[in-house]
Amino acid sequence: MKTKEVILEAVKAGKKSECLDGRDFQRLIDFFPASDWPHFKFHIRVDAEPPSPQNLTEAAVIEHMKSDVAFGFEKALDQRGLSAASMYSVVQMWLWVLDDSLQYHDQYAQYGLPLFKAVAIKYGFPNPIGDNTGSELKYQSD
Repeated sequence: MKTKEVILEAVKAGKKSECLDGRDFQRLIDFFPASDWPHFKFHIRVDAEPPSPQNLTEAAVIEHMKSDVAFGFEKALDQRGLSAASMYSVVQMWLWVLDDSLQYHDQYAQYGLPLFKAVAIKYGFPNPIGDNTGSELKYQSD
């Protein structure tokens, strides 16, 4: 798993958010002090109290990813293209942090269902599509 230092160096070296709305980095900054947020293109309001960063542990990342995979499944099954695409990028970001080879999964079929299923199976998360591969035509928008 990547350390905070490695993640921060990658961002400083040009790693960018893969989401239109910065949703992936917005989740990632939970693990960084507010003083590092500008590197991720986020700032804390002057009148706000900076939150304490969470500890960057494998368990914490997996817990965040579990929630994001569930949300990704929900958006994909509802055929919500922009939201599903954002969650696909968020899940890939968590996989990058974990140094998991699934980060290279590049088959965005049916709103990301194949990636969400692969992650769910590997990490023991709920898998609402069961034995389907996620590429079945029934998941395609009309």
